[in-house]
Amino acid sequence: MISFRLGVEDLADTRFAISPLREVMGSLRALRAPALYPLHVRWRAAVLAALDPADARLLAALVGDTLALPDFLTPRPASFAPTLDEQLAVVRATPPPTVRRDLRAAHAPRPLPGALRAADAPGDAPVAELLEELCALLRRYWEAALLPSWPRMRLVLEADVTHRARHLAAGGARSLFSGLHRNLRWNDGVLHIDRMRGHHHVDASGRGLRLVPSVFAHQPAPPVGAGEPPMLAYPSRGTATLWEPEPEPGAPALAALLGAPRSTLLRLLAEPLPTVELARLLGVTPSAVSQHLRVLYASGLVTRARDGRRVLYRRSALGDRLAAPDPARVAGGLREGR
Repeated sequence: MISFRLGVEDLADTRFAISPLREVMGSLRALRAPALYPLHVRWRAAVLAALDPADARLLAALVGDTLALPDFLTPRPASFAPTLDEQLAVVRATPPPTVRRDLRAAHAPRPLPGALRAADAPGDAPVAELLEELCALLRRYWEAALLPSWPRMRLVLEADVTHRARHLAAGGARSLFSGLHRNLRWNDGVLHIDRMRGHHHVDASGRGLRLVPSVFAHQPAPPVGAGEPPMLAYPSRGTATLWEPEPEPGAPALAALLGAPRSTLLRLLAEPLPTVELARLLGVTPSAVSQHLRVLYASGLVTRARDGRRVLYRRSALGDRLAAPDPARVAGGLREGR
């Protein structure tokens, strides 16, 4: 078990952040242990087919047998949403002794794999060269494997942050932490992370806590080393919908009648969905979706119902008939008054 003691100032400095580099490193776990990441099976197959074999070997070497990641490759975000290049600049500034220590810790108790043998060489120069090689490799991998899907991934992560912020506002730290994952417990000022291979206690000591949602986390993941500032990556909500195909555009006639955004919304609402999820699927803001939903609701094409704090929208019977793919069905329904 790993635990973080958080004082009053630490709770006041508990923040969320979105980390592209954490997603890069988390995705390497999905490549290494596909059984733990069934939602990413198709993505994994496509990435592995496109990876250069030499790159694939070095990337695999960055994940330990226990799926531990080197702490210097998962730095705590300095802002809410740093860019990958900003985070790689932090990585490049890592002292060689820290690089060597973190690589060994990720693979302990086993020795470093052959692809990382430069970290065991005497002196700092071989480690510095390896560090630069790793940064260039992670940049190439990001561009090939994650950048094309990053807009959708970021929407999922931002929607999760919004959801968690509501929990914090409504129920405080206890409600926030209990909702992140079943392995987390908050008790008497200490956040306990159960089912960890490591066993240490970290006193935040005014450094605060960073909470980082991840579509590539299957359980809470704190840093490996006890000396790192408190940070916790956790599984993001909405990951199951990440790789769904983009919604098909509405039929030309329906789009001409309602406009493309509203016709697409109508087709998506065959099942009840909240505004945030619709916004994520369409890649727009929730406020933009809300404007169109108001018009569809006022026109009788959608219904709405409250589910806790959420409002779910669904096509009405009239909306079903209007969105029917077969024009004959629409005409027949109108003639018969259904």
